[in-house]
Amino acid sequence: MTDTARTKPNGLAAYMTVTAAYWAFMLTDGALRMLVLLHFHTLGFSPVQLAYLFLLYEVMGVVTNLSAGWVAARFGLTSTLYAGLGLQIAALLALAQLDPAWGLTASVIFVMCVQGLSGVAKDLSKMSAKSAVKLLAPKGQGGLFRWVAILTGSKNAVKGFGFLLGAALLASFGFLAAIWAMAIVLAVILAGTVIFMPSGLPQGKRSAKFSQVWSKDKNINRLSLARLFLFGARDVWFVVGIPIYFYAVLSDGTEAGNRAAFFTIGTFMAMWIILYGFVQGLAPKILKAAEKSTAQISYTAMVWVGLLTLIPLALAACVWMQVPYQTPILVSGLLVFGFVFAVNSSVHSYLILAFTSDERVTMDVGFYYMSNAAGRLLGTLLSGVSYQLGGLPLCLLTAGVMAGASTMAARQLTR
Repeated sequence: MTDTARTKPNGLAAYMTVTAAYWAFMLTDGALRMLVLLHFHTLGFSPVQLAYLFLLYEVMGVVTNLSAGWVAARFGLTSTLYAGLGLQIAALLALAQLDPAWGLTASVIFVMCVQGLSGVAKDLSKMSAKSAVKLLAPKGQGGLFRWVAILTGSKNAVKGFGFLLGAALLASFGFLAAIWAMAIVLAVILAGTVIFMPSGLPQGKRSAKFSQVWSKDKNINRLSLARLFLFGARDVWFVVGIPIYFYAVLSDGTEAGNRAAFFTIGTFMAMWIILYGFVQGLAPKILKAAEKSTAQISYTAMVWVGLLTLIPLALAACVWMQVPYQTPILVSGLLVFGFVFAVNSSVHSYLILAFTSDERVTMDVGFYYMSNAAGRLLGTLLSGVSYQLGGLPLCLLTAGVMAGASTMAARQLTR
């Protein structure tokens, strides 16, 4: 495919349409996560039980990413994008059927299954959007890094607004009304996407084989391993530990106090994700990527994750020792973590597209995001377990260990 074909108007229109659909999906994904977390915490779920609610979400992410690349290669990127949006609508409609009269075990199993369906939807949408960038972005002068940074950064900013939206909807209208509102809006977005999607994305090849999913490229495999531990290092404190810790600090047990805690937690989570997405978008400028080769950018993946390792270890020590001004230090430290993590994540998102080829892009991206989902799964499980066993200090200590493992994997990229 020539540069001219890459930048023709219908190609750019396809990129913009895919991006808009991805934004809509991630807005509901962030809102749904916050709704489920806060709603079921108020119903008395323990940290481990809350982690269980998201486990199948991450498990299905692993399974979906393993197969989604092959599905897209066989049936086309638009097919997987539409399927992702449609399944998210189905998940929201299913969750609206939850009956408060059900027992605890039945409720946990039902919500786990619904979250699993949402996990399939998310990773179909993600793989479609990220693969489209490789095919549509212009070559040369850091074009690929810029386009993937814009997509990834804006997506996370939108997801951050989703966290805030979910907390606000829960506090203002309640769980059921919030679920129905999101399902209706997403259905409208799906209809618009189908109607206005221009031509330009691959339609798929029936000859694509599932066995081709497994990558034989050492750099892709090493990067995937580094990604697994990188996202585990974030989610081990982000999914359960920090929201429950802040709820314990902020809520006074009254209905008004609970609502205030919801808004505060939702605002912090939203701002963290929004700032994280903003930094992701700026990563090419921060690293001066236009002046660097892929090998030089690979080296930065090791340097920045090494720096990331130190932050949760320092925060764990502060919380464990109960230093003065602990909460402001914790908030500031997590914002610094977000800055360094965002640069790491953006570098990874560029490298997977730089390492792969147009012919294998959906399969390599699917394999890579399978590792991403596996890291989130591991982080989610350890978030509930570590918080229940050792509180926030153990969550942060575990995050430091996982970031260290990501550093070791990233070191291999420089060889």
